[in-house]
Amino acid sequence: MKKLLCLFSAFGACLFATAQTSVADTSRFPQPVTFTTQQDHAHMLQQLGITQLRPGPSGNESAPNHANYDASKANPCPQLPDLLTTANGKKVTTPQQWWQQRRPEIAELFEREVYGRLPQNIPKVTWSVRITDREFVGFTPVLARQLTGRVDNSAYPLINVEINMILVIPMNVKGPAPVLILFGRPNFPNPAQPNPEQMEQINDALKSLLVKEQPALKAVFEQYPAYNPLTRTSTFPFGPPPAGEPSPTEQLIAAGWGYAILDPASIQADHGAGLTRGIIGLVNKGQPRKPDDWGSLRAWAWGAARALDYLETDTLVNAKMVGIEGVSRYGKAALVTMAFEPRFAIGLIGSSGKGGATLHRRVFGEAVENLTGSGEYHWMAGNYLKYGAAAGATGSKSGCDLPVDAHQLIAMAAPRPLFISYGIPEKGDARWLDQQGSWMATVAAGSAYKLLGAKDLGLSNNYLTEKMPPVLTGLLDGHLGWRQHDGGHTDAPNFRYFIPWANKLLGYEKYHRFSLRKTNIAPRHNIYLHII
Repeated sequence: MKKLLCLFSAFGACLFATAQTSVADTSRFPQPVTFTTQQDHAHMLQQLGITQLRPGPSGNESAPNHANYDASKANPCPQLPDLLTTANGKKVTTPQQWWQQRRPEIAELFEREVYGRLPQNIPKVTWSVRITDREFVGFTPVLARQLTGRVDNSAYPLINVEINMILVIPMNVKGPAPVLILFGRPNFPNPAQPNPEQMEQINDALKSLLVKEQPALKAVFEQYPAYNPLTRTSTFPFGPPPAGEPSPTEQLIAAGWGYAILDPASIQADHGAGLTRGIIGLVNKGQPRKPDDWGSLRAWAWGAARALDYLETDTLVNAKMVGIEGVSRYGKAALVTMAFEPRFAIGLIGSSGKGGATLHRRVFGEAVENLTGSGEYHWMAGNYLKYGAAAGATGSKSGCDLPVDAHQLIAMAAPRPLFISYGIPEKGDARWLDQQGSWMATVAAGSAYKLLGAKDLGLSNNYLTEKMPPVLTGLLDGHLGWRQHDGGHTDAPNFRYFIPWANKLLGYEKYHRFSLRKTNIAPRHNIYLHII
């Protein structure tokens, strides 16, 4: 016993010495700057010489400064930057000109003026599997992995970045599965549980601990001898299917797709005070951004690319068929991901609004001035604040002064399949998002798809005259897709259309692992038949 105590004492002394060494090591590094959001915002304005910003309009339609919803005033500068004309005025008529000249020009402008540049010195990410669990989604067996991507912080150990992700793969398909990465909070879909005998052991141990901590609980447990603090959650899959539409992840699994849920907050915080932390803060060694440094949208897109790095190493994943999905601010991030990371095969962009698929120069609902205000500026490069300036070194600028716009961001994904999704204001997908502005950008982007030999919406590319189709009318015959569902601020109702559209364009057919029988996307009551 004495030997054991000595061993523990020695081990503790070793840990203490290591901790002391670690403190001594980190003391050599400057402490990270701690700003409030308002302080960081003001610091960027100071760098840019901006003395006054125009305030953004209110989303409250009864407020005195409410946003514009008059369509006749929505297009103060209707002519968009020409997608297929180079900076020196030359018309782009071949794919070679697009790849070698025009697309790099557009990417440079987006990096400098809108989303920021990726630094040259971003450290390596090392992925590890923390938990592997065999579960069921509906009646489909799946393999679920909890993953952590640890970013090397040896150059600045005062900031830790660990990227969190859950990967779920159906186990009833033959061959590697396509995967859709969704921005969101990672959770296991249906964790495996201890059997009844093991639950009894756990409850007995827990009761003993509780009684030891609170002796009065002994009388309670004696009064209710059948009561157990912990109970198993029912996961029996043979009952009647739940009412309503299956969730997007259930639909993906039933169709033979895997999915990954990637936590954006583990990459970069969604507020300005976090810009000296997270991956942006780590690379900047805790110091504030410069005007052309990346913002949160570009950081989240970088994180998605690192998730794809891991998926390329997983033999259960078809890394050539990995897509990206997001809604609202994460819809913006998903579109930025598609624009800047060519390895992603397909994208589903949900209700992304300004900074995503909606034209910046449109004045309808959310405005450039909202993106340059302290609530949203962190999504963008610092240079973007110039376009909300009323006075200062750069003068007064607006969205009309931007050298690029959303149609060019969409075009950067060409010729890869891209599905633009919206809901309706009556159900919560507010007019603030400017669905019409996204429609115009998608129409205009089609000329790049055509140039590269892919089919766009099947319309002309005249964004000023093409009419937005009625709700529930999908334009899904090409690589560029559009559909406005009749739900709210979500893309869930469009998954039943996205999945077959993606399967067709990617050439994916689900084969059952055992019977090798082709299956199609099915309503929920048929999902349970796949492995009988």
